[in-house]
Amino acid sequence: MKLTQKMEKKLEGRKELDALRQLMPPPVLIDFFSNDYLGLAKCKKIYDHSLEIMKENSCFLNGSTGSRLLSGNHFLFAMAEALIARFHNAEAALLFNSGYDANLGLLSSIAQRGDIILYDESSHASIRDGISMGVAKAFKFRHNDVNHLLQLIEKYQAGSYEGEIFVVTESVFSMDGDKPDLIKIADLTNKLHCRLIVDEAHATGVLGKNGEGLVHQLGLQEKVFARIVTFGKALGAHGAAILGSKELQDYLVNFSRSFIYTTGLPPHSVATIIAAYSMLPGNDNYRLLHDNIKYFRQEVKKNDLEIDFINSKTAIQCCIIPGNARVKSVAANLEAEGFAVKAILSPTVPAGKERLRFCLHSYNSQAEINKVLKLLATFIK
Repeated sequence: MKLTQKMEKKLEGRKELDALRQLMPPPVLIDFFSNDYLGLAKCKKIYDHSLEIMKENSCFLNGSTGSRLLSGNHFLFAMAEALIARFHNAEAALLFNSGYDANLGLLSSIAQRGDIILYDESSHASIRDGISMGVAKAFKFRHNDVNHLLQLIEKYQAGSYEGEIFVVTESVFSMDGDKPDLIKIADLTNKLHCRLIVDEAHATGVLGKNGEGLVHQLGLQEKVFARIVTFGKALGAHGAAILGSKELQDYLVNFSRSFIYTTGLPPHSVATIIAAYSMLPGNDNYRLLHDNIKYFRQEVKKNDLEIDFINSKTAIQCCIIPGNARVKSVAANLEAEGFAVKAILSPTVPAGKERLRFCLHSYNSQAEINKVLKLLATFIK
């Protein structure tokens, strides 16, 4: 059966904008595009350890058999949630099937009618979608602009609203690679009795002494209402967890629809999460990643590319190349030279802010970084 005319028109619109998404096999090239920051997705030690965990606990299930509120709450969940809570210095953790599911389940359920959610304008789609599924009114504040956030809080606290105010931000923004002034935001939200939520997807495993995230690194655990940590990036696994109080965990088990109405993660996925966490303390890949981040920024400066790159000290480095056609062309040129770098197109980012998104890894060599940036400078200059 054919698509409706409206569906066909939307699809044609994407083609006209040169922004049509397509599923492609991952290229066998030098990796500057995956989220496997520490190389743990390819770590045989984690693979073997996850199987040992299953065998040691006589867990020979391929699937979880149902939602966690029915038959799917196998005992590995309790092991993993206790480990995750300890590692991140949180009172409790609740596992979700993905970071997207976690944000949907949290943000659609916590704010009630009459409450307000204030979120950074550069927030991930999962945050926006979760908010849109809820009943609270939501307003965005300018990216990393603490003064604008303050103005909005004061505006709504002085108005007719008598509900709670939730503030949502990310510790590392997925499309910019930059960080907010989280100390200022946490101090502000606590002083004005707001509840702060921090998505740590791209900070988990990357920031903090052992990869605990930015909130832990700055000692802000007691000032944050909820954290979202995900495992499909630096941990090389799958799934996510919401960190917070035991009462928040109980609330989500009862009211988070993306938790209640879905089949739980299979035992092997949970065992892989446990195995990945055991690799984080003292992992040499952490040092190698941060050495590569420093070297990349040095080479950006050396190749006179600072004006083109967003200022970032994280594993995500973005070069602004306006125009879908132009950024795709540069990405194709790099691919022809053996480098996989992701072109981020509008409407994923605003028109005129299209970019090449470099993801750095512990396993990238300095020679690879040196060459890809020299090529980039040639292609865009």
